[in-house]
Amino acid sequence: MASKQSQANRKHYETLVAFAQSGEQLSPEEAAAWNDAEWTKLTAEPGGVDFLEVEVGGKPALWIVPKGAVQDRVILYFHGGGFVGGSIYTHRKMIAHLAKATGCRALAIGYDYSNQGRPFPTQRDQAFDAYRWLLGQGIEPSHIAVAGDSAGVTLLFGALLVARDQGLLLPAAIMSISGWFDMAASGASYQSNRQKDLFFQKGTVEWLASMVLAGADARDPNVSPLYADVTGFPPIFLQVGGDETLLDDSRVFAERARAAGVDVRIDVFPQMLHSFQMMVGRAPEADDAIGRFAAWVRPKLGLPAAERNAA
Repeated sequence: MASKQSQANRKHYETLVAFAQSGEQLSPEEAAAWNDAEWTKLTAEPGGVDFLEVEVGGKPALWIVPKGAVQDRVILYFHGGGFVGGSIYTHRKMIAHLAKATGCRALAIGYDYSNQGRPFPTQRDQAFDAYRWLLGQGIEPSHIAVAGDSAGVTLLFGALLVARDQGLLLPAAIMSISGWFDMAASGASYQSNRQKDLFFQKGTVEWLASMVLAGADARDPNVSPLYADVTGFPPIFLQVGGDETLLDDSRVFAERARAAGVDVRIDVFPQMLHSFQMMVGRAPEADDAIGRFAAWVRPKLGLPAAERNAA
């Protein structure tokens, strides 16, 4: 049974649904700010972490540095938000918990929103530029893990497809939280979980996708990783909530990636919703999920095993 603490994530989405149904009119900027404020309430402050603002490729970025962290291993993180919200600041605490549990630095990357007249591939290109920038800082690809949640997963795979095609070495590992793999919203879980996941209804996801695509094919592998050939990609760890409508995005992607010869792990968390890991430090399910990521990725980065502790 889901913990009492984990209900905060469900209440978060109920609040978003109620706001959408209220008819209150906000500008895109006002709506993003309101949503961001709601997101930041979910995550506990990790403590013992420094946050350093930098600029990467002309976009805001944030170095997240736990005390005593190894400096030459980095988690490159792309935040979610449907390409219309979220930021390096809304996700900084969750990313910090992951970096702290892993024992290395993280770099959170900002990018443009699609509802500001910046459809794909703008965001993918910015993500690729961030990966190339990090390599230019002298960080070895084998010392990088790339991670993201929701729309950030769309970005990271798009960026790595470009990197592979340009002959760049790929990172050591990939971590996906509730990945948005399919702009066509074709997964059966949109129906099977529609009574459990009231926010990410098929129509809502298709509306978000329409702004990202701006007329492009929803099954273009550059924007929908579900249809991409990921041959040669590093090990991938997918986490997804059992009650979310995007469940099949991760399930089907895992099947296709395995068929391409990629080492894939997928953990489905019963009764959890989209990006429940944002509750880390407050809900045991989120703490467990972040701990699993850290335990899995440490050996991929050449770091010694450590006790799982995201707090």
